[in-house]
Amino acid sequence: MMRVDVITAVPELMVSPLNTSIIKRAQDKGKASIIIHNLRDYAYDKHKQIDDKPFGGGAGMVLKPEPFFLCIENLLEQRDYNHIIFTTPKGKIFDQSCANKLSLSGNLMFITGHYKEIDDRVRERFATDEISIGNFVLTGGELPALLIIDAIIRLIPGVLNDSESALDDSFQDEESISAPYYTRPAEYKGMKVPEVLLSGNTKEIKKWKEEQSKKLTDKWRNYNNYRS
Repeated sequence: MMRVDVITAVPELMVSPLNTSIIKRAQDKGKASIIIHNLRDYAYDKHKQIDDKPFGGGAGMVLKPEPFFLCIENLLEQRDYNHIIFTTPKGKIFDQSCANKLSLSGNLMFITGHYKEIDDRVRERFATDEISIGNFVLTGGELPALLIIDAIIRLIPGVLNDSESALDDSFQDEESISAPYYTRPAEYKGMKVPEVLLSGNTKEIKKWKEEQSKKLTDKWRNYNNYRS
């Protein structure tokens, strides 16, 4: 079973997504255990203060180091972690190969910032991986952590059933996009499902899917090359 610990200043952001759909199924099946740690529970003072103004001036508030250190050191006393992930726009862009690698872990920890930033000593001392979900800034690291957790959990053997197999997903085959999918009815509002998919000819269907996959992959690559 994979264990995932998430440290956050706003645990309410995490509760619903982690208890819905496939992530909930993984936990119900005993394939994963996800524990949310409220940073305020580790605050030193009676006011449960977890942030302060940045040294050197500047706008915004910075999450203090003490609550993070106390929480993380407590967790590290109990178990070893394969990866301690800090979600940050400054990190490596997350992709499917990264998800595949992380899905083989036994224990994962996520450090999520909020407000302006976290005290960099937390990252320096504990983070083994710094991961970004794209070149943009969010209010906090919780949403990126949720996206990464979702991508990882669905890859754990036994979480998905055969009809939901992750092996057919986009990007599993050298960053290729999967072909379009269709279901009943065969025609809807004048829009028809490609005839080849209704033919029962497995050879032609396979050929069509490969052609469509290549077409969509080329389109995706051209788009991203243009943006870069």
